[in-house]
Order: sequence, then structure tokens, then C-alpha cells
Amino acid sequence: MTLRLGFLASGNGSSAHVIVDAIAAGRLDAEARLLVSNKKNCAAFEWASARSVPVLALPTISDPEAADAALAEAMAARGVELIVMSGYLRRLGPNTLRRYAGRILNIHPGPLPRFGGEGMYGARVHQAVVAAGLAESAIVIHVVDEEYDHGPEIDRRSVPLQPGETAATLEARVKSLEPAFFLETLQRLAAGALKLP
Repeated sequence: MTLRLGFLASGNGSSAHVIVDAIAAGRLDAEARLLVSNKKNCAAFEWASARSVPVLALPTISDPEAADAALAEAMAARGVELIVMSGYLRRLGPNTLRRYAGRILNIHPGPLPRFGGEGMYGARVHQAVVAAGLAESAIVIHVVDEEYDHGPEIDRRSVPLQPGETAATLEARVKSLEPAFFLETLQRLAAGALKLP
């Protein structure tokens, strides 16, 4: 099954970059239809444009409702069927969530639901995991819904903590693992080995 992907990024879009490169190399049966950012000077635009992926800046702060409507319409107009969030730092609005219900994927850098929710992102997640004294953390790919880090889990990768682990070392290791894990999950979806709920 060919995945028709749209991407959301606020920064480098590291996972999106790896996924688009895999499509070009024939390692993922997918098409990169559009990359959207809430920032006009998004770093991901440079590599996306170089790979002929259409890009669109949709700032959300001044008029979130209009941006939400425009995002849903832009994705649909490009034939996007599945949205991949790659470091997108804005909450999605009701138009996009409704039009793409069950078809928006996010990657979270810690075990859910315990280390998720509003305000739990980046270094905060890793600090909480280390402070809890866990033997392992996890990277979780889940469906996005109206609540932060709440939608159904699609895939999970364990990340054992090492002796002397700090939040900074855990964050570095998790970040290095996320893009390949996101790609593997999409490969399994395209092959029919994984299903969306």
C-alpha cells in the first residue's frame, strides 16, 4: 500500500528527512506530498525543497482557527492520507483533527501515558524518566487526538537506561533512535504488518 504522506515540522524535521530519503531510495512505498510548518523560516524547508517536496508556511499565532482550516485544506488538496508529525510544536486544531481522525501520527520520547501530557516534551520527559529511577524508557508512536499524547499507541521501542544515565545522555540516545524507528513503523504500515486503529 502506497502511503501518501504529509509532514508537520517546526524545526529540522529529522524524522521527516529520514522518511523522505527512504522514499527516494525505494525503501518505503510512499509519496511525500507536502511539508507544512508553523514557522516561515523552518529549517526543514531547505532539505524538503531540495528533494522536490512542496512546502508551506502556516503561522498559527495570529489566527489559529484560520491556520487550522488552511492546514486541513492544504493537506487534502495535495492528496495527503496520513500526516506525520516531526517535531511540530503547535497543537492541532479541530478541522485538521476531524478531517484526519485516526490518520495523524506523532512520536513521543518517553513511555506513555505516564510521561506524557501537556508540557511533557523534550528534556522534561527525560528528566522525569531518570528521576523516576526506571530501568528503561521508551519511544512511542501514537495517533494524535484532541488531548496531548493521548491517542492509541501504534508502536513502541524500549530504550534501556545505562549506568550513570543522565537526562542529557538519554535525550541524545532517544533522538538518535527516533527517525529510524518512525521509518520502520511506516514501512510496517505500508506492508500491512501494522494497522491504524
